[in-house]
Amino acid sequence: MLTLAVSKGRILDETNELLIKAGIIKEPVIEGRKLVIEKPEDNLRFILAKPKDVPTYVQYGVADAGIVGKDVLHEKGKGYYELTDLKIGLCRLSLCGIKDKKNNQGEMIRIATSYPNVTADYFRTKGQQVEIIYLNGSVELAPLLGLSDYIVDIVSTGTTLRENGLEELEKIEDITCRLIVNQATYHLKNKFIDEIVEKLERGLSQ
Repeated sequence: MLTLAVSKGRILDETNELLIKAGIIKEPVIEGRKLVIEKPEDNLRFILAKPKDVPTYVQYGVADAGIVGKDVLHEKGKGYYELTDLKIGLCRLSLCGIKDKKNNQGEMIRIATSYPNVTADYFRTKGQQVEIIYLNGSVELAPLLGLSDYIVDIVSTGTTLRENGLEELEKIEDITCRLIVNQATYHLKNKFIDEIVEKLERGLSQ
């Protein structure tokens, strides 16, 4: 049996759709109070986790594999193999700020984000000095309350930004979900994992 950590929330519906389309599961994984779901008919066990915890479960071998966004992988570093781009959960990581607000070029700016490592790397390449303020959620509040000049956050439709008087200023990178696997597991169960990858890639091509 293979243990697969999957992200709770908005990505789960797309994950279910892909796994069913690929013939990996017959019935969807339902998010509820139960966080470990056995599917013996598919030879799978699912762990429902917060997206940022998925790589940790995989890295330490609690899960054999996981499905999670590239934004999380960039922030979390390594300790696993990234096998394939699943083309789901499409969004982007962007620099956002108050509409029409002006900042002098070259000045130290404050950025609120839940992606401090990615943000630091991005502004380092631009030669811009920044102070990064880590927030775990609702980063849109930071510029509205004067805590930061800008935010770096995930943008999908942009509705939340607009409702809070913010706008997307600069795209940092496009984001999709990836299949990752524990390094030791890949060598022990590589035949089973390769079969899953093949099914996923066939499902993506349909």
